[in-house]
Amino acid sequence: MAGRIRDEDVKAVRDAVPIDVVVSDYLQLRNAGGGNLKGLCPFHEEKTPSFQVSPSKNLYYCFGCQEGGDTLDFVMKVDHLTFSEAVERLAAQAGIQLRYEEGGYTPGRQQSERTRLVEAHKVAAQFFAEQLATPEAEVGRRFLAERGFDRAAAEHFGVGYAPAGWENLVRHLRARGFSDKEMLVGGLASEGRRGPMDRFRGRLIWPIRDVAGDVVGFGARRLSEDDKGPKYLNTPETPLYKKSHVLYGIDLAKKDIAKTSRAVVVEGYTDVMACHLAGVTTAIATCGTSFGEDHIRILRRLLMDTGEFRGEVVFTFDGDAAGQKAALRAFENDQKFVTRTHVAVEPGGMDPCDLRLARGDAAVRDLVDSRVPLFEFAIRSRIQGYDLDTEEGRVAALDAAAPIVARIKDHALRHSYAVRLGGLLGFLDERFVVDRVRYLERLRREREAAGGAQPQRNGQPQRNGQPQRNGQPRPGATEAARGGRPTAPLLDPRDPRQLIEREALKLALQQPALVAPAFDNYREDEFTAAPYAMVRRAVSEAGGVGAGALAGGDWVGWVRECAPDDRLRALVTQLAVEGLRTRKEADGLREYAAKVLVDLRLQAVDREIARMQSQLRRMGRGTDPEHALAVQAEHMALTRYREALKADGAAAL
Repeated sequence: MAGRIRDEDVKAVRDAVPIDVVVSDYLQLRNAGGGNLKGLCPFHEEKTPSFQVSPSKNLYYCFGCQEGGDTLDFVMKVDHLTFSEAVERLAAQAGIQLRYEEGGYTPGRQQSERTRLVEAHKVAAQFFAEQLATPEAEVGRRFLAERGFDRAAAEHFGVGYAPAGWENLVRHLRARGFSDKEMLVGGLASEGRRGPMDRFRGRLIWPIRDVAGDVVGFGARRLSEDDKGPKYLNTPETPLYKKSHVLYGIDLAKKDIAKTSRAVVVEGYTDVMACHLAGVTTAIATCGTSFGEDHIRILRRLLMDTGEFRGEVVFTFDGDAAGQKAALRAFENDQKFVTRTHVAVEPGGMDPCDLRLARGDAAVRDLVDSRVPLFEFAIRSRIQGYDLDTEEGRVAALDAAAPIVARIKDHALRHSYAVRLGGLLGFLDERFVVDRVRYLERLRREREAAGGAQPQRNGQPQRNGQPQRNGQPRPGATEAARGGRPTAPLLDPRDPRQLIEREALKLALQQPALVAPAFDNYREDEFTAAPYAMVRRAVSEAGGVGAGALAGGDWVGWVRECAPDDRLRALVTQLAVEGLRTRKEADGLREYAAKVLVDLRLQAVDREIARMQSQLRRMGRGTDPEHALAVQAEHMALTRYREALKADGAAAL
């Protein structure tokens, strides 16, 4: 068992390594004022930085989770180390030789298990790197050369070679004082019939380092067809190596990730090498697993991923079906970032390594710079293969892509992509797509609130978030538009379009004479919010605002009686008593009503013009000329009507 580290050596370690230098290995720090630094806490999830470091006091403290202490406390907490292990790690970093109370310094006996395993991996990495220069490793050097990597590149990344024998590394580590148990526990050897044998044999080797730069595992690439093992063989799960917690290249990329607020996630070791050599020095890769939540936590801290400081994560994937599938998996994790997330796919299907070899370093940089938002990539991937020239194909593509848009949590972004999806599919009715997405988003929230249970509407089962009728999903937006029972109100008081719609309905209920008879000429589909469209229908069924101007105090009661259920009746009541967004009275109120009606119509005309423009963009060479001329004529007429509304106001209604 290790002896007690001398107190003076512990103090020397504390004084030798500044706390901000240590913490910066794990997260990005920014000036917090008063000589302090701040960043995202590595000990709990947060969206705004509450973790502060005081270099002058050599202390840290999180105001969110109340974790605090000195440099050793931080290392113990963040890497789950014992006190001795933390001291040994920082001592090695500072070049301090530790002394132990029981008999002085004895390296093979008194260091902690973790420190011994780290040292064993360091020795193994040096061994593999030296073996790359041997005659046996010619096949490995040829593999690297064929992919554009010279000796200097191999040395920079520590690439090595594992000899084909059974005990080359085992014998080397034994000679350096490491036990068989340490080799087995560290995943450097496997148990054979006659004792430990090398885990990696006849393969090209990449050392995998943690964020602090320690070698914690290896990735090994098959070089011979006679090798019946997997193409890539990684270190198994060990006390050092947790594949969900490591990112290949993070030790080289972390400073530039923090500096540029950009991380580039590639798929393999050679892709990381190619990117770094091409100047994309923020490239990293997962190690034998998909990109997951633990990887996100590492990047969020390095990117300072908050609402105040937004960075960028770029995923590069092969252009084939597997690459697209990987991108859609990345989409599942996207919204755990605050940062912007993009995808870069080379049209010819080449990965960064192949691209650099074929077209040079500039092509790799251009690939990353040509990124597209992950949401857009996911949507385009889903609608590929559908015949968008037919109504059936467009509806089927909408069924495939709308659930993706509905999962976007940011309201403004979700609405923007719903409109964009409608344009991509060529739907003339933008509200049809927007309402469909809103419906699916509401079902998603209901499922989350119910703990994942599948909700039902009117006793009908759900499939893919859509109610079924006769075994078929109901395409389309709202149940109200089909005459069924209304859905729960989905209203956003921050949406400027809905503000105008709400004002128009309040005027229709509170001041029907001011908006008669013009209001009765407005269609239900000029109200983008489904609940407001239902209130508009109730106004019409109650006789319209013309009748309301004569009904006096009974008017709101009439509209309430025409509302289909209690929720809509409650909304009618709310609109009838809510104050108007103006302080004008008498003639001034009439002017305000006219402006609201004009603004409401302008919104509808603008949407119609956008639909026409989308349709015109989608017209190909095979489009019927007469149809094309008709669409162009309608577009021109709408444009002229819009100009008249802007110039003449209510007189043009």
